[in-house]
Amino acid sequence: MFTNTKQRSILFKFLSIFSVVRVYNVLLIVFAQYLTSVFILSDKSYFDVLFDIHLLLIICCSTLSIASGYIINDFYDREKDIINKPVKYKIDDVVNNSTKLRFYFFLNFVVVLISSFISIRSVLFFSVYIFFLWLYSHKLKKILFIGNLFSSLLAITPFFAIMLYYRNIDLIIIVYAFFLFFIILLKEFTKDLKNLTGDFSNNYKTIPVIFGEGFSKTIISLTAIINIILLFNLYINFSFGLMFIFYIVALILLIIFLIKLKTAINKSDYLLLYNILRLIIVIGVFSIFLININF
Repeated sequence: MFTNTKQRSILFKFLSIFSVVRVYNVLLIVFAQYLTSVFILSDKSYFDVLFDIHLLLIICCSTLSIASGYIINDFYDREKDIINKPVKYKIDDVVNNSTKLRFYFFLNFVVVLISSFISIRSVLFFSVYIFFLWLYSHKLKKILFIGNLFSSLLAITPFFAIMLYYRNIDLIIIVYAFFLFFIILLKEFTKDLKNLTGDFSNNYKTIPVIFGEGFSKTIISLTAIINIILLFNLYINFSFGLMFIFYIVALILLIIFLIKLKTAINKSDYLLLYNILRLIIVIGVFSIFLININF
């Protein structure tokens, strides 16, 4: 009986850590980095890219840094998550904060250790990245617009690590990164509307808290229109292989997003909008396969 209880306790703690570090997001980033390396950045064979030890170490550093970022973000967001995400909060709270912090410092130590096997530049790059992940969670995310901006920049930073490794900064890379940045920024603006109650209660200076829902919807609409313009640019100038299929799907989803935004009035409505944007990002990652597929 005691053994079963102990096993259940360990399982709950494992699931709690799984929830805190958002393993599903981390795995998506791993896929995105490998697919970007194979189909866009590298001119080597698929086999050489997949078994490139230095690339593997860079991706490990990126994913562990992001996982530690989620942990420190959870630590600072504890009070507002009680309001905004009560179910997730109960799962995440199975593991106490001191354990989370120890795991956070352990992951960062591992990142620095692994990056030291790559180069001194890698150590500096990931050390700075870890610092800004902490600074964002501790201070920046509570500052009007700066929080959204830094969240979007930090989300695409791991791809710069891959670009620097391959020393490949082509125009197509810049345009794709620009589109990804604005999609993530749109997602962050939408998340602020979804989390309005908790942000207001904990004095977060977000656009909905300061200017209200109406103004926030206007900003979101303008950002969505920017993404639509970027999609047309991608369709006209960068339709490699069957990638145009993703552009069309993303365009349809953004139009649906704008239509739903007009009538959105409560948290469940904003959650739907948020999930539409997440779907665009997920489809975008796996659509990288289409770049080298022709009729």
